[in-house]
Amino acid sequence: MKATAQSLSQTAAAEKGWVAVYADLFKARLTMLVLLTTLVGFYIGFRGPVDYLLMLHTLLGTALVAGGASALNQLLEREYDAKMRRTQSRPLPSGRLQPQTVLIVGVAAAVLGLVYLALAVNVVTSLLGFVSLASYLFIYTPLKRVTWLNTAIGAIPGALPPLMGWTAARGELSGEGWALFAILAFWQLPHFLAIAWLYREEYARAGFKMLPVLDPQGHRTGRQAVSHTLGLLPVSLCPFLFGLTGPVYLAGALLLGVTFLWFAIQFSRHLTASRARQLFYASILYLPLLLAVMVLDKVK
Repeated sequence: MKATAQSLSQTAAAEKGWVAVYADLFKARLTMLVLLTTLVGFYIGFRGPVDYLLMLHTLLGTALVAGGASALNQLLEREYDAKMRRTQSRPLPSGRLQPQTVLIVGVAAAVLGLVYLALAVNVVTSLLGFVSLASYLFIYTPLKRVTWLNTAIGAIPGALPPLMGWTAARGELSGEGWALFAILAFWQLPHFLAIAWLYREEYARAGFKMLPVLDPQGHRTGRQAVSHTLGLLPVSLCPFLFGLTGPVYLAGALLLGVTFLWFAIQFSRHLTASRARQLFYASILYLPLLLAVMVLDKVK
């Protein structure tokens, strides 16, 4: 049965067009989220009329780095992806692409992106891109099979894109930029814990040390989801406290934060698949809504 399911997955992947295959390789949806948060960081950080050409350079360089990182991550985890139903259809486990091809494409995209950011944007943004790339591939990825703390560590490269957008606009690191970083870092924990709870059996089969795998009763998982969502609430107010946004954002951040916290508490209390799915969808809605209010109520 297992072999049949895997073969069907591989057959479906083989029928994909090249555009779809490379979209999977570069994790197109994740890359779009990276670009969205980078764009918001850039817009919030830019003073005066927006330099759209600089914005375009920032997004292009960041997309190359993010796509390269995703491809190289799949190269490193191809054996483990083959063991999970949700990842069996990726280009490498399905046999649609060969490791040598992915290595060349991934390295080329990542290096080109870093060089492009350094030349077309600024060195600080390029260095942040390098930190994100290196920590994602060489710290977070191997730690997934060593300790459940990989999730907290993995939040670092995941939270750097808005800071990259900020430095692209300002040319320097500052407290306001780090506040944007903190929002993404806190948001990722409940978001990912909901996913990990839903797919804990698959993660266990692949040998990943996710907290829900090591915490079958789910009590620690629930507490972590609540504590990080609770921590996100005051952190999300920082753009207002720093004078980047106005009172509309303050009200929106409070409303969204309390709603998100409610879903985390319900997940912690019941620890069912339906509650985990609700928390996941709440996280998916929370972030773009928060960013939208931030952009709309930016203090010029």
